[in-house]
Amino acid sequence: MADDRPPSGLRSLLRDDLRGESPYGAPQLAVRAALNTNENSYPVPPEVVADMLAELGETLPGLNRYPDREFTDLRSALAAYLSRGGEPIDPVQVWAGNGSNEVLLHLLQAFGGPGRRAIGFTPSYSMHAIIATTTGTAWTHGRRSTEPGRLFTLAAADVAEQLGALDPHLVFICSPNNPTGTAVGLDVIEAAYEAAPRAVVVVDEAYAEFARPGTPNALTLLAGRERLVVTRTLSKAFALAGGRLGYLAADPELVDLLRLVRMPYHLSAPSQAVARAALRHTDMMLSTVGVVKAQRDRLVAELTALGFAPVPSDANFVLFGGLADAARTWQALLDAGVLVRDVGIPHYLRVTAGTPEETTAFLDALAALGPEHHLGTEKAS
Repeated sequence: MADDRPPSGLRSLLRDDLRGESPYGAPQLAVRAALNTNENSYPVPPEVVADMLAELGETLPGLNRYPDREFTDLRSALAAYLSRGGEPIDPVQVWAGNGSNEVLLHLLQAFGGPGRRAIGFTPSYSMHAIIATTTGTAWTHGRRSTEPGRLFTLAAADVAEQLGALDPHLVFICSPNNPTGTAVGLDVIEAAYEAAPRAVVVVDEAYAEFARPGTPNALTLLAGRERLVVTRTLSKAFALAGGRLGYLAADPELVDLLRLVRMPYHLSAPSQAVARAALRHTDMMLSTVGVVKAQRDRLVAELTALGFAPVPSDANFVLFGGLADAARTWQALLDAGVLVRDVGIPHYLRVTAGTPEETTAFLDALAALGPEHHLGTEKAS
């Protein structure tokens, strides 16, 4: 018989839609190869650390005052970085927050909320749905292709059909997608924009710097599309996950509307100082991207040779299938000192492309596992 009694204690005070939910998080364990959260395995270069310390030395005595609420210098630096790709971005088009998750939160606070609908295409970045829920925005799990050869991809016509049926207020498209690593064609984004005429279309490009040559980015579509938003981060390619600095580019009027929901002085003076220093050394901070991409491609090749099914990736990680029991393989790898990510897709795990030594540790640990870890051989073994 079902227990219809109301929850007791503090849980009785919790919002109904949050009861029974689990907080977002990934294990933070001391292992020889931590390859579960898509961090950049390379530390911040000493020269950049020295510049950060110098910048902080000038900033810290002034902590008795609030930081620049408009983070003016940082916005200029971010705009200059984005403009390196050929599409001019003005500082008034840029917004930033404490990690891209806060930027996503601002978007949902401003354009979502009770009575409004958002959609993302599963599997994708789980925080899109979580942040939507916390803002009272109804979330719809859109579908991706399940066809062989097109697995986890999005087609423009299919996206347009789904959006036309839902009429959402926000659309989230992750490119390259997390956890699959698959990039999205510009035709998909254009189709989404046209099919959802009252929606803010958010293209999450957290891993854009790792894309293979020729992969398009949505910055090229911003001009003339006032409802289009492109989010980025310094956490991945810039190796600043601990710095918590995410940002977006959009129409200046949309950026201005985000001021209605941000907390006062939401970006601390030290956060702004560290990010400014990192951006002064853009080439040095991005110098490891090529090495990471090489390890990603190595993972795809060697996982294939081991009999698994990696998904071609434009990010700094690889999703691979062909596992009899993903949870069991995850534990076996952890027992060998290698931490990867179980993303909840049956028969799949995700591994970050780390240093060559970390990649070798993962591949050796996986190769040492018995045939019972391979899908289709577990019963025979």
